[in-house]
Amino acid sequence: MTHLELFAGIGGFRQAMNLLTQDNIMQFNSIGFSEIDTKASTTYKANFRPAENEIEMGDIVSFTANPQNIERLPDFDFLTGGFPCQTFSMMGKKAGFDEDRGQMFFRIIDILQIKHPRYVMLENVKNLVNHDKGRTIDRIIKELEDLGYHVFYNVFNTSEFHLPQTRNRLVLFATTEEVDIQWMNNNYIPTNVQATYNKVYLHLSPFHYKYVTDILSQNVEAKYYLSERIKPTLLADGSANFKSKSDINMLIARPLTATMHKMHRACQDNYYSQDFIESHGTINHASKYTKEQLAQLPIRKITPEEAFMLQGFPPSFAINGRNAGVADGSLYKQAGNAVSVNTIYAILYYLITNNIIVE
Repeated sequence: MTHLELFAGIGGFRQAMNLLTQDNIMQFNSIGFSEIDTKASTTYKANFRPAENEIEMGDIVSFTANPQNIERLPDFDFLTGGFPCQTFSMMGKKAGFDEDRGQMFFRIIDILQIKHPRYVMLENVKNLVNHDKGRTIDRIIKELEDLGYHVFYNVFNTSEFHLPQTRNRLVLFATTEEVDIQWMNNNYIPTNVQATYNKVYLHLSPFHYKYVTDILSQNVEAKYYLSERIKPTLLADGSANFKSKSDINMLIARPLTATMHKMHRACQDNYYSQDFIESHGTINHASKYTKEQLAQLPIRKITPEEAFMLQGFPPSFAINGRNAGVADGSLYKQAGNAVSVNTIYAILYYLITNNIIVE
């Protein structure tokens, strides 16, 4: 099964497909990838070491501006992409297709019109389902159906697939193949994807963790600890114009964000006290201490390696990126933008074992 990965980031789709290949579920081979962020591309290449014949498309806007570039792509079976989500996100302005990044979906359509692969899988934020009162998702489905695809989608939470992070994302699957729609109703990918994966995950290659404490290292560099000056601000429950409940020591992490290196309040990012880490979660003063008392404890943010692990990547992905010259700030951004490997693996496993995806 040949694969083209668009908006690749650090390669969440490719990593899931590599693990499916490793587990002898289905053989996947990459023919190329697109990624405009040079630092993300550096991390991608440091880990996957693309073959010489793989096509590095770079900026998809520039690439698709010339249809001959698309025509010169080798034929392939499967297109994937986590196209830019900021324009549909609850944290963004929700401008959708009216904003440049929202137009990236139509660059996918440019490629599909010419190459017409059998399968497509796209990932985006949960809010895409309700954006513009449902008209945005309806437009996406219509564009794909007009090209001859049957389209199905659903929202999946990373925490349902044995990664301790609350991360709800829309996953859309489209195929030109005829499918038995008895197992799909109203364009939805079945929710029993999770139940199917739960029966087999212990025997498969994706990493799995119950709680964040299974990931956190007891000894990390001093630079990851919060300074005495910043702790009161990050732990505060907001101000007159912004109220929040800033908790630390979450066993299931909050959603990783692309801007977590900027260190938001503890209601938005993930911070852990040293005693909580060393006790593997059995000591947790967060439920009893005042904010002032908590500020006296050694508290740190997660490391890039831990952020990558929360997305289902091995820590070596972050290490390889760093060794290739990628700074921590960029690594955090890459982890926050990444597709959760286990989620994609589980959905693909379900579709393959139910003969929806066939070689």
